[in-house]
Amino acid sequence: MYHVVIPARFGSTRLPGKALADIAGHPMVYWVWLRARQSNADSVIVATDHEGIAEVMRGYGADVAMTRSDHMSGTDRLAEVAEQRAWSDDTIVVNLQGDEPLMPEANLAQVAQALQTNPAASIATLCEPLEQLDDLYNPSVVKVVVSEAGNALYFSRAPIPFPRAGVEAAELSMRVAQRHVGLYAYRCGFLRRFVSYPQADIEQLESLEQLRAMSQGEVIRVVPACERVPAGVDTPADLEHVRAVMEA
Repeated sequence: MYHVVIPARFGSTRLPGKALADIAGHPMVYWVWLRARQSNADSVIVATDHEGIAEVMRGYGADVAMTRSDHMSGTDRLAEVAEQRAWSDDTIVVNLQGDEPLMPEANLAQVAQALQTNPAASIATLCEPLEQLDDLYNPSVVKVVVSEAGNALYFSRAPIPFPRAGVEAAELSMRVAQRHVGLYAYRCGFLRRFVSYPQADIEQLESLEQLRAMSQGEVIRVVPACERVPAGVDTPADLEHVRAVMEA
């Protein structure tokens, strides 16, 4: 039992208006919504602050939640939806980013189940192996190190654990660290706590909002993605790649 919420802003630093960018005859957010509809979620909601996105998605029959325009993150937007819908603290919400039109629907159920079966966790998320050495040093690739119990120890854009002894150590780092997949499941009780937390220094330094939760002692469960997750759309080049995939 879980709900999927798709935060969909019109504004984007690197690709303005990308939620409505055309992919194979439909806006990108439509494909994200369609993926979520193919999962076994109890409901799928598009959360936006933009009337144009809302109007387009209502035309497809989507359930749309209008939210404030001053949210700092998608998590804050989810928290507003949880309040609008009066969901209980135990309700599980999956945050599917509006720029992930290729996200396998099986991963939505997987991340929700990972949270459901780990009552000590407030959040669940997914990971994949690092495939090449460049990924370890690429700040656009977020790395996560996981404890033996399966919970996140730290997320970073930097190489972690840092390979002090050269290439051989770097190869070990690639086996220890995982690429973080930005698909989350939350308990609504956590969302209500999250909006009261101040931004953490490590969050601001890394520009990773999950570090705000970790700095407050919240437990994040991390499980390997059951299906490979293609890259999302952050840049015009990403958009062209996804267009080619979808049109094929």
